[in-house]
Amino acid sequence: MKFIFIVQGEGRGHLTQALTLERYLTDQGHQVLEVLVGKSRNRSLPDFFVQKLKAPCLRFESPNFLPTPANQKNNITTSILYNFRRLPAFAHSIWFIRKRINATGADVVVNFYELLTGLTYLFCSPCVRHICIGHQYLFLHPDFVFPKVSFIQLRLLKIFTRATAIGADKLLALSFRYMPDALNGMLCVVPPLLRKEVLNTRACQGDYILGYMVNAGFSTQIHSWHKEHPSVPLRFFWDKKGETAIRYIDDTLSFYPLDDKTFLQQMSSCRAYATTAGFESVCEAMYMAKPIMMVPAHIEQQCNAYDAMRSGAGIIAEEFTLDRLCQFIDTFKPDNKFVFWANNVSLLIDKLTSSVDNVEASVETVPALRSIKRHLYKLYKIVDQRI
Repeated sequence: MKFIFIVQGEGRGHLTQALTLERYLTDQGHQVLEVLVGKSRNRSLPDFFVQKLKAPCLRFESPNFLPTPANQKNNITTSILYNFRRLPAFAHSIWFIRKRINATGADVVVNFYELLTGLTYLFCSPCVRHICIGHQYLFLHPDFVFPKVSFIQLRLLKIFTRATAIGADKLLALSFRYMPDALNGMLCVVPPLLRKEVLNTRACQGDYILGYMVNAGFSTQIHSWHKEHPSVPLRFFWDKKGETAIRYIDDTLSFYPLDDKTFLQQMSSCRAYATTAGFESVCEAMYMAKPIMMVPAHIEQQCNAYDAMRSGAGIIAEEFTLDRLCQFIDTFKPDNKFVFWANNVSLLIDKLTSSVDNVEASVETVPALRSIKRHLYKLYKIVDQRI
């Protein structure tokens, strides 16, 4: 089978999942023809992704969240206004995605939670199977338990998730644990998409705390805690634009640019892990039986963190004050059931490559999208004619 990947470019998780899936599929004789990645003005594509990806990589303008002035949490209101002003650029991206799907002759489009993929299927209706992969699709499962968060934000999150999946034949919901399939079999709960290097790694316990922050502004919290606890070794990865080398603050604090191999090495021998609660790295830490503290940066990560906590992964905190994590280390007991679940990645590959003969269920177009479809389509036609 021939695949084309469309990947949301925010954070490390979707990129790592795309790399991993490309490797699994090519090992089975399938082809990944192209990988389209959404780009953001605040982030650059990590070097490890470009270097390890086998298929050609093309970029396109994509909606993204803007951080607060402190570059820690995401600013929802500012993000909505900013993305609304960029609708003409997104119309161009929809045209670009449609063009690449048709030009490659792919059998399957694999969508890693990119909104414009769903909108492409809404406006252009490509005659190519559309499969969605991501932990976020678990939010559509009737048995998923949400944390106590803003009703409006939660509603917007569900609308966004459904919008990414418009026209999808299957939703592969990556999960920390087994759950039954839902939506008449359309939503399939599958194990996390962990790299083979993770599955083959032998973990040990070192003396340092490893961390990852999706927004570099969290580094101020790390600096503050470090000043009060200079004897605790800290090694943090950050997604700071322009940072390509390790920044050593002193003998016990350092910040690393994103690199999948280095991150895995550091994870395998750390004492504990502190993160902004991205699904992928939490799974890697769980697989290696590391105590975890999660500091969500936005509503999606709040849901991730709560689900991970319910699965026995670790604790949730408001800030990167690591006292709680240090206390949690002594009481942490890993759950070996996750290791067994994560080793069943073949279940995911089977769901992806199996044919879909009769799709009885479908992700309904969000009512709000119906009301704006006419306006977006006009923008799309204007851009398409100019090109």
